[in-house]
Amino acid sequence: MTNNSSVTDSSSPALTHLDAQGQSHMVDVAAKPQTVRQAVAEAIVVMQPQTLAAIEAGDAPKGDVLGTARIAGIMAAKQTAHLIPLCHPLPIQKVEVQITADQTLPGYHIQATVKIKAETGVEMEALTAATVAALTLYDMAKGLEKSIEIRSVRLLSKTGGKSGDYRAEGS
Repeated sequence: MTNNSSVTDSSSPALTHLDAQGQSHMVDVAAKPQTVRQAVAEAIVVMQPQTLAAIEAGDAPKGDVLGTARIAGIMAAKQTAHLIPLCHPLPIQKVEVQITADQTLPGYHIQATVKIKAETGVEMEALTAATVAALTLYDMAKGLEKSIEIRSVRLLSKTGGKSGDYRAEGS
């Protein structure tokens, strides 16, 4: 994020998505250099052990739960600018969605990695990919269990850009 906003005071950081009149606007990133940026986000989906077993066995009524969720996450990352009002459309070079079973939850860890070479960050694309993959997993498995929970969606890491690297605690 750049601090181009004129809505500031000396005690607080600039609000980058507000113009001089306090109206929301898309930040101008045209003068920023293109750099390689990557973000990784996760979602955790919890369910009953028998639901996890059915998905792992390929016995869900709607078909390939994990494959469909993976593709949905990839597609969602590419549509983020259409979903989040002030996001820039980005030239995404890589989207990877990994879905890993975890018997101790029981459920799944979804991890989305998005990589670009652009003027602005890619965190929202990674978060959108993980979230939509989790929602699709729910949709594909709700015939087995309606009480599936999406418990956590968070940014795990990001690299590149003016603000530097970030790594979530415990990741």
